[in-house]
Amino acid sequence: MSQNIVIAKRYAKALFELAQERQLVSETEQQLKDTAELVKANHELYLILTSPNIGHVEKSAVLSKVLDGHVSDIVLNMVQLLSERGRIDALREIADSYVRIAGEALGILDATVTSAYPLDESEKEAVAVEFGQKLGKTIRVHNVVDASVIGGLQVRIRDHLYDGSLSGKLERLNRSLKSQAQ
Repeated sequence: MSQNIVIAKRYAKALFELAQERQLVSETEQQLKDTAELVKANHELYLILTSPNIGHVEKSAVLSKVLDGHVSDIVLNMVQLLSERGRIDALREIADSYVRIAGEALGILDATVTSAYPLDESEKEAVAVEFGQKLGKTIRVHNVVDASVIGGLQVRIRDHLYDGSLSGKLERLNRSLKSQAQ
């Protein structure tokens, strides 16, 4: 397990506990994801936050100016702390860990659904309902388009892959035929 992932889990857990105390779990999740995306997308901001030539006070001031009014004080303070400790690169992993921790606490699982074409809302809802009933959880669907699945769906929830894709069926048929030929 990489160092960033270990660090990310610790920060995410602490942030979740604080957000839970203040009843800001969902808001913190969205703000954290948005902030991670902002730092990733804004190269100048990233350079400022990672520069050894810029002091912590200046970095903190930049973060306050950019984030104040858009995020809660707990998200702002955490991002400032990451910057101060030279761990801003862990922000994306912290956001991902936070989403998992918050989801588990709220009974929500994330499903990555890979399909040959973009799913519409009713199709996403059908997948969410079907897997939600099987797993006894609320399912949040994220659609990924990959033409190589040919047809059908691949659904990944945590470490489980449910492969109902045409490419998966063809692969299983191929393996079966090869094993019978031997």
